[in-house]
Amino acid sequence: MYRRVSYMQMKKKKARRKRMIKAWCALIMAACIGGTSLALAVNAWAAPEDASAEEAAELNVQQEETGETISGNVALPETGEEMEKKEEGKLAVIIDPGHGGEDEGCAKEGVREKDVNLAIAKLVRDKLNGMGYQVIMTREEDAYIAKEERVENANASNADIYVSIHQNTFEDGAVEGIETWYDGSDSVRDSKRLAQLIHQETINTTGAVQRQIRDDAQLHVTGKTVMPACLIETGFLSNPGEREKLVSPEYQEQIAEGIVRGIDLYFHPKTMYLTFDDGPYVENTARVLDVLKARGIKATFFLVGENVEKNPEMAKRIAEEGHTIGIHCYSHDYKTIYQSVDSYVQDFEKAYQVIKETTGVEAQFFRFPGGSVNAYNKKVCKEIAEEMTARGFIYYDWNASMEDAVKNPNPEQLIANAKESTLGREKVVLLAHDVVYATGMCLDDLLDQLPEYRMEVLTEDLEPVHFQMK
Repeated sequence: MYRRVSYMQMKKKKARRKRMIKAWCALIMAACIGGTSLALAVNAWAAPEDASAEEAAELNVQQEETGETISGNVALPETGEEMEKKEEGKLAVIIDPGHGGEDEGCAKEGVREKDVNLAIAKLVRDKLNGMGYQVIMTREEDAYIAKEERVENANASNADIYVSIHQNTFEDGAVEGIETWYDGSDSVRDSKRLAQLIHQETINTTGAVQRQIRDDAQLHVTGKTVMPACLIETGFLSNPGEREKLVSPEYQEQIAEGIVRGIDLYFHPKTMYLTFDDGPYVENTARVLDVLKARGIKATFFLVGENVEKNPEMAKRIAEEGHTIGIHCYSHDYKTIYQSVDSYVQDFEKAYQVIKETTGVEAQFFRFPGGSVNAYNKKVCKEIAEEMTARGFIYYDWNASMEDAVKNPNPEQLIANAKESTLGREKVVLLAHDVVYATGMCLDDLLDQLPEYRMEVLTEDLEPVHFQMK
């Protein structure tokens, strides 16, 4: 459990340090005046009558110097032991069981945070080792290691990520749940995604109350590490019910499993193919493109020929920014398009030419308006698919959807639709519509809530997702 020092506390500590400096200066001046006086003064400072009082005084000074940012943190000399280095060809994970030794962390009814942290960390270590990861522990026994030394050793190890395990406490014993921290001021490291995945997966395996993912961590282990880092507080020792669970091997196993799943997803994400239909449309498509550009994501846009003619500059921007362009149709008139194979091909060829002339792209992919099987094309869908395939084109349906092609869509509902429809699949082709205002408004939030997926464009190497034709 970490706590921050208030501004007033910092001022008081600075004042105490100034008083100490003045005292030492007085001693030095006394030394210049008379050696005998210095000897007496030093002897008086070095040999107080009460040894325990001396230890307490030294401890207070040490806590002031370190800022005492960790609850119960007892500042002791560094161990000087070097952490192992990353092995070539392996993914290396630093697992940091918080506190240790004289630093118990938070404690309640005989349950000490340092013990719970270490028990969970060892389970995480064993699971990751079994999966082929190299695990580097900041401590493997009940020993104190300063946070500065932990971070210094971690940075020297060249490990890939840093995960610190802690417990929480609060004056209200009813408060419970899992909370995860990362340094949101650093946009270079991928700490946010690491924190999201570990938090998400540990909630899933434990069923614990989901508290916040905090990006305002001012912690040494999250702020001074060079690799992505996060700190998870897996429960409240101040809550009697949660405390009882946290000391049980079964619950510790669940926590460890969640942390491990989060770590593994960080390194081995699932794949999502973002696809947008019906565009381009100036304002809404621009909003979607802005989000994708800011995140460095490429998507696939199935364009409507008529809209390309109306918004040629937006169609060009899609191509120029490296997105894949496919053909949706020219007119989007279901009844006309699906009258026959010939009527479909005629509409398709018109769209193909418009897109080619506008963007320079000779589109290879296409998506049936309404999908390959719908109420309008049941009689001809199979023949159309065979004809288009014979012409060398590849069609894609979808296996997840924002369901945004509705009247007055609600952004929160669109996010829920997308997340629920993925069904945890390893490969997801997500359907969305860049002409829908709400889609552009919620796209950034949606991507934030899908940390387990990396975003890719459709390629000819990918096995297409097809609806089943009868």
